[in-house]
Amino acid sequence: MNLPRIQNLGMLEGPLLIFGGPYSNLAATGALRDVAVKLAIPAQRIVCTGDLVAYCAEPEETVNLIREWGVHVVLGNCEESFASRALDCGCGFEAGSTCSVLSDQWFRYADARISEGNRSWMGQLPVSLTFQLGSQRFSCVHGGVESINKFLFASTSEAEKAAELSLLSQGIDGLITGHCGIPFGQIIEGRAWLNAGVIGLPANDGTEDGWYLVIDHVDNMIKCEWHRLSYPSEQTRQTMLDAGLVNGYADTLISGLWPSEDVLPVEEKKNRGKALEIEPLIF
Repeated sequence: MNLPRIQNLGMLEGPLLIFGGPYSNLAATGALRDVAVKLAIPAQRIVCTGDLVAYCAEPEETVNLIREWGVHVVLGNCEESFASRALDCGCGFEAGSTCSVLSDQWFRYADARISEGNRSWMGQLPVSLTFQLGSQRFSCVHGGVESINKFLFASTSEAEKAAELSLLSQGIDGLITGHCGIPFGQIIEGRAWLNAGVIGLPANDGTEDGWYLVIDHVDNMIKCEWHRLSYPSEQTRQTMLDAGLVNGYADTLISGLWPSEDVLPVEEKKNRGKALEIEPLIF
């Protein structure tokens, strides 16, 4: 089935579950599916912001679980790379940087294990999803509005975020993004900017947890709540070590600290190892 590059999901009833970056972490993906069952949120009201395959050791199994689950998925740079048989993950890391060097091992590992069927499915994913919740319309992309691998963080200037929002079609009240790996929510010039974070690695905050986002329509307002995801991280770590993935990310699952911070702005570097606390955003 060929999906449109911009897919409109229409009017959705809340609550919605938003998450990013499974990163080949099968245990974390399974744990989030259990959360969805507990919250009684069906696959039709769940969106993944991409990067299904990355650092951890079960790429094919994770994609299979996502496909079986049936959630909506936005094309991430990793999906784009595997679908096109690119030579790297397409994250946009500076050549020779630590992030670039560390990504080479896991990319080659995953590239040898992704099936042709899953590559084809990845290549058909939409680059953006739109939907309406209550009276608010949202667009969901992986990185930037027009650049799939653009890193945009909580500390990224309001001016730069406003420029991104100006690229959206008229009538969009909120933008949901992924890619950067650290969750946050802000109001920029009257419009919401939401990043659910990722489930496959910690948020460089010194904890083992991943993150996900629940959005609901309550009393004519949109309520956004970020939640930690706990799962058997030691199990994922051991799977990585058994597979020979010993380039630093296995230890990240336990330490909660990234092995490289090349992509981080100054403010996010200052917050290394500080447990995140994210207040709900209501608008």
